[in-house]
Amino acid sequence: MSRFDDISEALAELNPEALLADGFEQALVGYTSNYHHPHVAVYDAKKCIAILVRRDGMSEEEAEEFFSLNTLGAYVGENGPLFVWS
Repeated sequence: MSRFDDISEALAELNPEALLADGFEQALVGYTSNYHHPHVAVYDAKKCIAILVRRDGMSEEEAEEFFSLNTLGAYVGENGPLFVWS
């Protein structure tokens, strides 16, 4: 099993309603654990941007703008993923 499979399966058990970010499988780093909010997927934002550069041929600036507008800016509800900057 891949790291993505391990994390997504564990998350599915904790919160079957949790949403994953399509196309960013390599950037999935874990999930949240909080008694006051649902468990949700957590992605590394820098890795997401690197995926856009590599996969879609965007420049770094284009990828950052696309990510900001289309991923960070897309509200999909309380079960949507979070993105961390490390």
